[in-house]
Amino acid sequence: MLESMEQLIRRLNLIPPGSAVLCAVSGGADSVCLLHALYRLRPRLGFSLAAAHYDHQLRGEESRRDAAFVEQFVALCCGAQRLPDGRVLPPVPLFLGSGDVAGQARARGTGLEETARDTRYAFLRQVAREAWDDRIASAHTADDNAETLLLHLARGTGLRGLGGIPPARGALIRPLLSTSRQEVEDYLAYYALPHMEDSSNASDDFARNRVRHQVIPVLEELFPGFLARAGESMSLLRADEDCLTGLARALADQASPVEGGLSLEAAALAGAPAPVAARTVRLLLGELWGGDQNCARVHLESVLDLCRGEDPSARVDLPRGTLARRCYGRLELVREPGAAPPDPAPLPLPGELTWGRWHVVCAPAVYGGQPQGPWDFWLDRASAPSLTLRPRQTGDRLALAGRPEKSLKKWMIQEKVPRHLRGLLPVFACGGQIAAAGGLGPDRAFCPKRGAGAWHITLSPAPQAEQTGKE
Repeated sequence: MLESMEQLIRRLNLIPPGSAVLCAVSGGADSVCLLHALYRLRPRLGFSLAAAHYDHQLRGEESRRDAAFVEQFVALCCGAQRLPDGRVLPPVPLFLGSGDVAGQARARGTGLEETARDTRYAFLRQVAREAWDDRIASAHTADDNAETLLLHLARGTGLRGLGGIPPARGALIRPLLSTSRQEVEDYLAYYALPHMEDSSNASDDFARNRVRHQVIPVLEELFPGFLARAGESMSLLRADEDCLTGLARALADQASPVEGGLSLEAAALAGAPAPVAARTVRLLLGELWGGDQNCARVHLESVLDLCRGEDPSARVDLPRGTLARRCYGRLELVREPGAAPPDPAPLPLPGELTWGRWHVVCAPAVYGGQPQGPWDFWLDRASAPSLTLRPRQTGDRLALAGRPEKSLKKWMIQEKVPRHLRGLLPVFACGGQIAAAGGLGPDRAFCPKRGAGAWHITLSPAPQAEQTGKE
């Protein structure tokens, strides 16, 4: 299994020499296997390794048990390594985080699974930035990939969905993607490695679990080697998707900016092959939506129909307050004007405040060295005796911990904050200085030292009915 995993890493250059990798560890079999395998491979592949665990606070004592197990496992099984040449590799550091996922889901109006994934990856990205890790390793296996393929196929999908889970997407890598769950179990048994079982994994109340327990075993029995062949097929389909997306990217690059959006010759889209044209519209919407290309096919087709039609002033309303309109020979995709930024308001210390679309909670705490996040952070109590929430202003600057000072505008562009949200994010001002900014985190001048009195500040989307800017 290690050889197969190493071959995948080398073939796809998932971990270039000199990289720093943050391994996500839930405590389950797959993630324990991944961490231990990376721990053994780091001398051969020449990378540094750290681990991270996020407690979603969804399973009570079981969640706390998993966090304690991960902490103990990393301490006992991932210590300093002495190499044959006498060099000693350091022990693997562990970063722990937690969040009220159920509360976040209620506030956002999203499902538990989606919210858990979003908060977990936000934590991992934040830790990776602070620890200077340039790769985040996730423990998806060949079984996970086949399950995803079957679920996408059953629900209806295009070529992108049939490509399954990619081995790499940006900084996220999946070194176990060619490894079956049986190989994971064999590896753990061979090295006598413990792991924790999530009780929800045994329940067939979830569609993925039913596919895992009832469908995959039958397919593997009827067609031995199904998992490996499914993985090969998905790899071929991803290559086809990449080719079509490349053609779409060349067309999307012809777009020019207009106020609030992007513009492209309608005839260029109307004359392109349908698979390329639809992907072009998806890419353009992704640019407007901060990288999120999740758009239903009916909306893509409506935009293409608008380009192919003869009405020079036609328009189509799209999700997220986006408007597609014909301006004679051009297509314009623009964000319609949203709500005006709320007025400045003092933040109760301690206390809570609904400011615009955000609910802000401030609680006294003693800072224990937790990672500073964009939506969950700590400010030094002595440095911030008062705080005012206000929209960003021209000239606002922020120096995040371990990173150079920049204007808020540059930070928001770098962190891909959608343009229409930039004026609606709360800025925490103190005595004429910027102490923190929602979606970015605290200024290093206001970060507390370990053991110091602090304000623990959390931001979550306010319920729609309460987005009035009043306390």
